[in-house]
Amino acid sequence: MNLGSTELIIILVLVLLLFGGSKLPKLARSLGQAQQEFKKGTEEPVEDDDTV
Repeated sequence: MNLGSTELIIILVLVLLLFGGSKLPKLARSLGQAQQEFKKGTEEPVEDDDTV
């Protein structure tokens, strides 16, 4: 899925209208933390429960 600059600008304007300017830093911070946790979760080795 390729997004051009026009599509990104439209999305940013919609986000700004929906959340307001004061909530955007909190939203960006929480998205960054969620992405970091997701990456950390995918990098950890999976333990098998075959000890039964």
